[in-house]
Amino acid sequence: MLFQGISVNEALSGIFGSVSLTAWICLLIPQLITNFKAKSAEGLSMGFLAIWLFGDVTNLSGALVTGLAPTATALAGYFCISDLILITQCIYYNVRNSRSAQRRRRSSTNTEASEDQPLLRRNSTSSPSQSNPDAIKRAVTAEDELTSGSSWLNNAFAILAIYLVGAAGWFVSYRAGAWDQPDSAGAPDPNSPAGISGMVLGYASALCYLCARIPQIVKNYRQKSCEGLALLFFLFSLTGNLTYGLSVFTYSQDAEYLIKATPWLIGSLGTIVEDCIIFYQFSIYTREQNSENGSDGVHNSV
Repeated sequence: MLFQGISVNEALSGIFGSVSLTAWICLLIPQLITNFKAKSAEGLSMGFLAIWLFGDVTNLSGALVTGLAPTATALAGYFCISDLILITQCIYYNVRNSRSAQRRRRSSTNTEASEDQPLLRRNSTSSPSQSNPDAIKRAVTAEDELTSGSSWLNNAFAILAIYLVGAAGWFVSYRAGAWDQPDSAGAPDPNSPAGISGMVLGYASALCYLCARIPQIVKNYRQKSCEGLALLFFLFSLTGNLTYGLSVFTYSQDAEYLIKATPWLIGSLGTIVEDCIIFYQFSIYTREQNSENGSDGVHNSV
């Protein structure tokens, strides 16, 4: 027994669970920063965010119905609040940029329709078109950041920090006596209405998590681009899902226990496959765009 009062499996499960918790808490920060820097959220699928929010709402409902520990319920609530923050940011930028685009189109149309304006004034209307090189420059810069060594190194350090902070957090909680509490305290009977409702909500949440990334994958495929997406956002998601699954498996390999955890395992481990698809899209679309930029001379003009 490595730690007093708990087994090695319980310690490993606790460490993996703490790492997963840390990853989920930090999950949306990279995407929020990316949107803020670009002043745009066009890269994100609103369908992805909406279904994901619904999954978190059902997760919170399951926590409330089954009477989970206050910390678990608070975490589920935090997920819903953070989802709403990201969705609000995306709606704000989408509405603002749509209005700006409409004003530019009206201004361009009015200028072209007028034949009495001086030539010098007419030349000034070329400024909207000059925004295209600026947009290309921003796109190329973003793609370069994805493939640069420093970016990958920063992402690796961020993931390492998640593991270190998560492990340290578990050790602090262990030293504080958090693991001295009896297991499954207050857990409802699986055959009771609360237990059955919890399982139904768990499966509904897992289904939402599995379906949420499909609109994003389709959007990336149609646009042949992952521009506007934060790679670290999906790396945190992969870390959170992977360590959550490891936390469940290391805690117990009992068949009855794993059956009860099935909906959460499906939602967690199943999305890892979809995250890998998005990573593949990052790879191929970044390579294609860099190749196109290099062939048409755009990259050299930056």
